[in-house]
Amino acid sequence: QVQLVESGGGLVQPGGSLRLSCAASGFTVDYYGIGWFRQAPGKEREGVACLSAGDGSTYYADSVKGRFAASRDNAKNTVYLQMNSLEPEDTAVYYCAADVNWGGSHCSGSYFHYWGQGTQVTVSS
Repeated sequence: QVQLVESGGGLVQPGGSLRLSCAASGFTVDYYGIGWFRQAPGKEREGVACLSAGDGSTYYADSVKGRFAASRDNAKNTVYLQMNSLEPEDTAVYYCAADVNWGGSHCSGSYFHYWGQGTQVTVSS
């Protein structure tokens, strides 16, 4: 059974950092495309970062380039999203998602089949 469990969210001050984790079970993260998405109240879901299977080439949304970094640890079967220089606009529920067929094109949630339950990130002073 495929399962994704996010953790690491919380309350952080502007300029601070958080690292989100997405622990996978039931599949091997190295063989799947992995996406990080977020949704703020009243806003559409946004693709933050998407990693291709294998070589791990990564797409980042313009809003997070240079501040966020996605990575995978194959030994732990876990994917991470390191978030630095956080801004109030980064406040949202963050989700990880996986799909074996995602080929590195659009970082859109419609391409991903498996989803975690989400973790809240709040950036506020």
